[in-house]
Amino acid sequence: MKPLDVITIGRSSVDLYGAQVGGRLEDMSSFNKYLGGSPTNMAAGTARLGMKSALITRVGDEHMGRFIREQLAREGVDVRGVKTDPQRLTALVLLGIRDEDQFPLIFYRENCADMALCEDDIDPDFIAQSRAVVATGTHLSHPQVEAATLKALRLARETGAQTALDIDYRPNLWGVAGHGDGESRFVESDKVTAKLQSTLHLFDLIVGTEEEFHIAGGTTDTIAALRAVRAVTGATLVCKRGPMGASAFTGDIPDTLDGGQTGPGFPIEVFNVLGAGDGFMSGLLKGWLDGEDWPTALGYANACGAFAVSRHGCTPAYPSWAELQFFLNRGVKEKALRKDAELEQLHWSTNRTGDWSSMRVFAFDHRIQMEDIAGATDAKIGAFKQLCLQATTQVAQGRPGYGLLCDSRLGRDALYQAAGQGLWIGHPVEWPGSRPLTLEPEIGPDFGGLSEWPAEHVVKVLCFYHPDDSDAMCAEQEAVITRLFHAARRNRLEFLLEVIPSKVGPVADDTTAQVIQRFYDLGVYPDWWKLEPMTTPAAWDATVDAITRNDANTRGIVILGLGETEAKLIKSFDVAARYPLVKGFAVGRTIFADAAAAFMADDIAPEDAVQDMAAKFARLCQAWDNARAPVSNARVEGEVA
Repeated sequence: MKPLDVITIGRSSVDLYGAQVGGRLEDMSSFNKYLGGSPTNMAAGTARLGMKSALITRVGDEHMGRFIREQLAREGVDVRGVKTDPQRLTALVLLGIRDEDQFPLIFYRENCADMALCEDDIDPDFIAQSRAVVATGTHLSHPQVEAATLKALRLARETGAQTALDIDYRPNLWGVAGHGDGESRFVESDKVTAKLQSTLHLFDLIVGTEEEFHIAGGTTDTIAALRAVRAVTGATLVCKRGPMGASAFTGDIPDTLDGGQTGPGFPIEVFNVLGAGDGFMSGLLKGWLDGEDWPTALGYANACGAFAVSRHGCTPAYPSWAELQFFLNRGVKEKALRKDAELEQLHWSTNRTGDWSSMRVFAFDHRIQMEDIAGATDAKIGAFKQLCLQATTQVAQGRPGYGLLCDSRLGRDALYQAAGQGLWIGHPVEWPGSRPLTLEPEIGPDFGGLSEWPAEHVVKVLCFYHPDDSDAMCAEQEAVITRLFHAARRNRLEFLLEVIPSKVGPVADDTTAQVIQRFYDLGVYPDWWKLEPMTTPAAWDATVDAITRNDANTRGIVILGLGETEAKLIKSFDVAARYPLVKGFAVGRTIFADAAAAFMADDIAPEDAVQDMAAKFARLCQAWDNARAPVSNARVEGEVA
């Protein structure tokens, strides 16, 4: 069994997608940044479907190149074949959605990194690890990248791998259309036809639109073009037909496209056709390499293409395997798929990246508690929070599963310094102690402040909510939480909801579960729950059931400390760790209280404060790991059995 399912080779770029829909590209005022380039999209798309995928390309030695490499890794793509070019910049593409038929785009690809791919970049041992190699037409357009692509194809065939071509015809990338014609999909060219036909015999599968087969076959008569392609290759030909689906031809070409094998189509609203072909190809590759028949493989492909045309961006639109299976089983309920709440929740929750199966979080987002310490000033609190960050990183040592909670009003510098260190970062928005819930002024009356947040920040909100609250109190707090949840999703930020019912009323075993169910009933699906430790199995059972019953894909629960002693917290860990849904803890005052009091009074050196907090944080981390170990071992033994 080979360790890789598929290697794609060719274009890699950063797509800057106009955020405004319905206007000219000239008038776009902001852009969203995504992965781009057909092979790059396909590598991510197939990875989302559970395939072991890899990419061969080049990126620049700069911020955009690092973004591509890091984002691919987050998507689960093997990046060993992504080479860094120290001389060239990463390619960029500017795109917009004008209407259903107009999608203006500009390619910034002059002497770009991916077009400098060369034969030396193709490692025979790497190619030998894959069941399939997929090329795209653009990398046959220049002698150097053509040579690299042909070498990869030759090696693939020598090692028994399958080969596939996505014709992916972009006239201006072949030099037969101008820079302003990036939207153009077809310009006749005998030169391009000849070049494509010289390579078609190398493939087991060739995929293209009718126009792409026109350029490959040298005629605008689709049947004649397919027959011209068939004359030089025995590959299975898959012709994409837009809203009519696609047809697969394994032998002679019939007189009509309807004579090929087809898969089910999906009646959906077209929002954005850019990247639809790469989504289609991802689904097709999944079915093809899994050995499905062509109608099944085409069903996968059509569904993935439907997702792509229904959402903003290319790679972000592609489904997970769970999402695809759900869609194929349930069918279309809302033709504008991006407005299907059930489907969008599944899309979000099954495509999140990062492994946070263990959570050891130092919470120093406290504001009132620190402001109340004798000698505290805003400047001192800010400096102390930087010491808290130092303690966090000292304990984490770059390992996964560590994080922090820090505010941006008093802890802004610490938040800035935490960026890019691999830490989980929770960022609170509630005004401390508010009830009914109000938010920090930085969030803004329209919650627009979230648009300024780094993508790695998790929106954390604490709400003192109890099932026995008055109708007016419930309604006011629920409105804020609901609006905040949707604002977080709109800005592609994860959402943590912290509820502490014990602060405002008596609690029974089902109190927290009632609160959780209420928010799910309102359509609020937190990525994370932050809950006070419960002391009875009945309370934990009810809580865990309320979450898993509503959201099988939740990130999980972290338990808070409430300023308890270290001994009491460790005891609570022993109970909570029995539940796999509890991923860890987020504790603050137990760790920082003594150091903070001494620091504000100028009774401790900064380095000593760091050491004191690091020692306490490390002990709690070890206590959690010790409590979790029996559960983890039992799970592994069960899986082995």
